[in-house]
Amino acid sequence: MKTRSTKAVIAALLMGTSTISVADDHALSGAIAKDYDYLENLFVDFHRNPELSFRENETAQRLGSELGALGFEVTHGLGQTGLVAMMKNGDGPTLLIRADMDGLPVKENSGLSYMSTKRQTNTKGVEMPVMHACGHDMHMTSLVGTARQLVAMKDKWQGTLMLVGQPAEEVIGGAKAMLDDGLYDKFPRPDFAVALHVASQAPAGMILYRPGIMYSSSDSVRITVHGVGTHGASPHLGKDPIVIGAQIVNALQTLVAREISPLSPGVVTVGTFHAGTKNNIISDTAELTLTVRSNDEKVRHKLLQGIKRIAENTGRVAGLPEDKLPTVILSEESTPTTMNDGALTERLDKTLRAHFPEGQVKAYDQKNMGAEDFAYFSQVDPAVPGFYFIVGGTPRAAFEAEASGGPAVPGHHSPLFKISPEPSIKAGVEAMTVITLDLLGK
Repeated sequence: MKTRSTKAVIAALLMGTSTISVADDHALSGAIAKDYDYLENLFVDFHRNPELSFRENETAQRLGSELGALGFEVTHGLGQTGLVAMMKNGDGPTLLIRADMDGLPVKENSGLSYMSTKRQTNTKGVEMPVMHACGHDMHMTSLVGTARQLVAMKDKWQGTLMLVGQPAEEVIGGAKAMLDDGLYDKFPRPDFAVALHVASQAPAGMILYRPGIMYSSSDSVRITVHGVGTHGASPHLGKDPIVIGAQIVNALQTLVAREISPLSPGVVTVGTFHAGTKNNIISDTAELTLTVRSNDEKVRHKLLQGIKRIAENTGRVAGLPEDKLPTVILSEESTPTTMNDGALTERLDKTLRAHFPEGQVKAYDQKNMGAEDFAYFSQVDPAVPGFYFIVGGTPRAAFEAEASGGPAVPGHHSPLFKISPEPSIKAGVEAMTVITLDLLGK
């Protein structure tokens, strides 16, 4: 018996057609509306009880219990605090749906009646305030809401659901940790991977996406500049790492300005520069930390190689011996670009636009270089077609008030961050359910 190649199988899956009819539209939105009270209580609980990256123990237990009660087989502890919930419903493709779980070390000042007052010790042993300042509470709630709808309509789909509660997205580490821990070895390798993100800068309930780039790559880099310490009054007896570090900072600005095409976005930001203990002592080390962003893997590679070249050669210009040249270390807090598969996006675009009212689904217009580690779930070998979409979270009235001189709509990671849960959760659940019924439809 002949078997088809992996690429042929994926191509056949991507050419599938939706089983959703226009007649189903009102029934689905009505079912989600009836379920909203339950989901709102869950959202409030998640929001009040955020946990830091790789510390999402109670969060994972709550999410796992919700999915386990629906009949999913739940496995905890993958990638430290991650979870996987599996449900097989006959033969068919496997669909991975991811929700990230972690909060941020931010003291909430949103004014919400259910705002977080929680404090927690992070992985380095430092106690700090915690807040869901990026909407992961909405993501988990939408995952549960989608699961509840799909369990209620098992006669309309077949295949395997693979629901992932991912830890540590905020430190760009959780997705990789789950894969390193055997996600695609211990569980079926998915045929598709899908995720959503709520956005405070988009109108509530809006669905946004595009083929290709959704989020930039992100790399964290540490440069240690080695010098020769001496008295501040006798600089000729040492090698000043602060001066060398300052020269590195200035030289790094030429990478984007003079080595990358002006049509290709790139960012090299030196976020910290630490050196010295006293004004009259020339230290023997200085340390710089950087964030590096790009929208293209070739540009990403060129920037990272350029940082290493500039740092080391600046040390040589300063007369440092080869064993004291600046050292450049790429942190594990790195992720490639998040890319939407072209064929999968084209297929789901038809389904989503047919399902939702005209104007609710629009092309995503990226206005920043934010990053997201969902890329790890799809950028494997062979690749898993991925689709990532945005759900608006702020009422239009808030944008109108801002335009009229009122308060600015808070951005993500702000202590003022908040979303309108009802329209965003309902839209998130509906979109994810429609996507699943398309990809796993009978």
